[in-house]
Amino acid sequence: MNEIDLINRIKTVLNSDYIGDDCAYLKDLGIVITQDSLVEGVHFDKRLMTPYQNGYKSVMANLSDIAASGAKPCYMTVSLSLPDYTVEEDIEDFYEGCKLATKDYGVEIVGGDITGGDKQYISICAIGKTENRRISSRSNAKVGHKIITSGVHGSSAAGLKILMENLEPDKDLIKAHLMPVAQLEFSRQIAEQIEEDYAMMDSSDGLFDALYKIGIASNCTMSVDFERILYDPKLEKYFENYKDLIFYGGEDYQLIATVPVELLPKLKDYTIIGEVIPKEEDCVIKLNYEDKSECINSIDKCFNHFGI
Repeated sequence: MNEIDLINRIKTVLNSDYIGDDCAYLKDLGIVITQDSLVEGVHFDKRLMTPYQNGYKSVMANLSDIAASGAKPCYMTVSLSLPDYTVEEDIEDFYEGCKLATKDYGVEIVGGDITGGDKQYISICAIGKTENRRISSRSNAKVGHKIITSGVHGSSAAGLKILMENLEPDKDLIKAHLMPVAQLEFSRQIAEQIEEDYAMMDSSDGLFDALYKIGIASNCTMSVDFERILYDPKLEKYFENYKDLIFYGGEDYQLIATVPVELLPKLKDYTIIGEVIPKEEDCVIKLNYEDKSECINSIDKCFNHFGI
C-alpha cells in the first residue's frame, strides 16, 4: 500500500470533502490548516543536522504547505516526543531554529505538547489566513493551464547525498537540504491575482510527485519539458544520475502551479516547464526530453513514507 492509496481509504471511511490536499480549506472560518509529522530515522537523521537546523527545517516544511495552498501563514503549534536521554540544551536549540524560520513571516508559535518516546517525533500544526486570496487544490488543473515552478530542483537531494556519502562538501547544496526556504512570495503573487481555480503543490516529496498527484486529482495529463527545469549545474559534477535528482529528489520546497496564460505577465521569478493537456490513456505525466516523449503512469519512483 502506498501513501495515495491509504489516504483514499481514510477519505472513504471518514466521508470527508476536506481530505486530499496538504491543507484543509475551512471556508467558513477563513483559514487553512495542515498537520505534518516527522520521525527520527525516517524524515531526519540527527547525525547529519543540528537541533537548530532540525527545528528550522521542520517549521519551514509546514510553511511550505501553507504556501502551496495560497494562504498566508499565521500560527503554529509544535509537539515533540522525546527519548529520556535528550539534552535540554538541544531542545532550546531546536526552538531557536523554529523561531528563526518564523521570524520574517509574522508567524507565531502558540503552543504544542511534549511527551516521552523511544525516538524523537516532531508534529507541527500550521494555520493560514485565506482573506483576499484564492485557495488552490491539486484537483483544479485545467487543460490549457501552463505548468510553472519556482526556483531550482534537485539541490536538496544532492545535499543529502553529499552528507550521507561523505562527499566533498558544497555549501550551497548542503544549505539547500538543511536550511530550505518556503516560497511564500511566489504563492502570494498567484493567490492574490489569479481569477480562476488553479492547482498548486510544493516539491517536498519531489517535482515528479507533485506533478503526478496534480495529474491524478485533476484527471488530466501533465506534459512536461524536462530541459526547461532549472537546476544547479554543480549537480552534474557530483552525480551521474543528476537528472533523477532533479525530477524525483525531494525537499526542495519549491512550488509547482498550473495557471492560465493570462496570469503570467503579472508574475515574477517563475519558469514554465510544460502545459496541462487532455487526459491521455495510461499517461499521467508526459515527459518530453530531447526528441523523445515518455508516458508515466506510476508513482513507483516517488518517496514512499511506509517503505511497502
